[in-house]
Amino acid sequence: MQVFIFWVLFLGVGQCYLNPITIQNKHFVDSVTGEPFFIKGVDYQPGGAAGINGESDPLSDPKKCARDIVLFQELGINTVRVYSINPDLDHNICMSMLSMAGIYLILDVNSPLPNQHLNRYEPWKTYNPLYLEHVFKVVSQFSGYNNTLGFFAGNEVINDEESATNSPIYVKKLIGDIKEYIAITCDRLIPVGYSAADDLNYRVSLSQYLECSTNSNKVYDSVDFYGVNSYQWCGEQTIRTSGYDKLIEAYRKYTKPVMLSEFGCNRVLPRQFGEVEVLYSKEMYTVFSGGLVYEYSQEPNNYGLVKINHDGSVRMLPDFVTLQEKYKKIALPNRDQLHKELEGQSIGLKRNVLCLDKYENLEISGKTENDIPAKAIETGIQVKRGHILELLNSNTLQVQFEIFDVYGQRWQGPKVVTPIARKTSNKKESEAKTNGANGTSESLLIESIFTMLLMVIAVQCIFL
Repeated sequence: MQVFIFWVLFLGVGQCYLNPITIQNKHFVDSVTGEPFFIKGVDYQPGGAAGINGESDPLSDPKKCARDIVLFQELGINTVRVYSINPDLDHNICMSMLSMAGIYLILDVNSPLPNQHLNRYEPWKTYNPLYLEHVFKVVSQFSGYNNTLGFFAGNEVINDEESATNSPIYVKKLIGDIKEYIAITCDRLIPVGYSAADDLNYRVSLSQYLECSTNSNKVYDSVDFYGVNSYQWCGEQTIRTSGYDKLIEAYRKYTKPVMLSEFGCNRVLPRQFGEVEVLYSKEMYTVFSGGLVYEYSQEPNNYGLVKINHDGSVRMLPDFVTLQEKYKKIALPNRDQLHKELEGQSIGLKRNVLCLDKYENLEISGKTENDIPAKAIETGIQVKRGHILELLNSNTLQVQFEIFDVYGQRWQGPKVVTPIARKTSNKKESEAKTNGANGTSESLLIESIFTMLLMVIAVQCIFL
């Protein structure tokens, strides 16, 4: 009888899922509740670039996902960034676990493997049908998950003089092609962004170039959001000594959401993550939509929060505990708080920024071939689209590996992924239905009644 009660209760919570994230003005928002969404997360690519192959990726092994998602929940994050995946693998279980845990994904569309990334110095050689097939397969598969927050079209592609001469027009072209592909072939509009290198020679001018539209009628050629990889807050700093005050001013009038796509300088150890408090403070949250700490697993560059051993066990590192404490103290602003702060600022954002003829340190006068992606955009790519599963098997959510604390002792925390409850808003559901999302309110009502009935059955069974 106890087993029956467990399955009934688990069937009810297994239907919880996250609402898609959209963009309003220069902030991410929950598409159902209307509340602003601030990214509080980590970068996640165990094994780094060297670990990427055709056999597995960070979101293809449910056992490893369960292990890491339990620790994501312990950290208190709501987003992970993954740099490379194989779209030919099945990601349904891992994405469903992330969704149940309340965690969104920002996914890079490239990988280090051949025909899966742009050559920053000779992009015309790699911007071809094979490359776009990979990109569109990634987009198609992950468009099926509600918790796919967005895609990064590139990471630090422009990072020196040569790449700044050859690559900007190709990065902008790729962003436009992905956005057009999503608009034509996918069920919802998913934001497309770019993650910029921590280089003042290009960071701001590139953001302006990717923000602009070549003419007022073009809707696909401007980026939806912009990520900044910033490692300028090292050790004991303030908002001024770190240069964060200049970072804020550089993007105050930016018309798209801006985030720290990587942060967490390790030149001073142990890391204290003092920038976390500032990132989610009034000084920054009107301009920046949160950020992602680099990175979850310990790799040769020494940024890890945990060490993953060869047997699959994990040991927390001191940075894990420090970041956990910092994140726990953060109270993310709600809609009213954000609006109040925005009202006190006369930002005067433009709705549509037209491109200039020149941008500092960037070469943008070249041309790209326009007909390469046309067929794929028109017909779509053949790939099995992902979808969220109802994970009724409790073993899937159980951690199968040992987890050790910073002292090397067996961790006494939860050993199972904990489902969250879905947030709803009657007002937003009504608006969604008016805008064409018919059945949203009805399905939620049915889901609620079904869950209540299951709970009643379970309670009755306790007394049988």
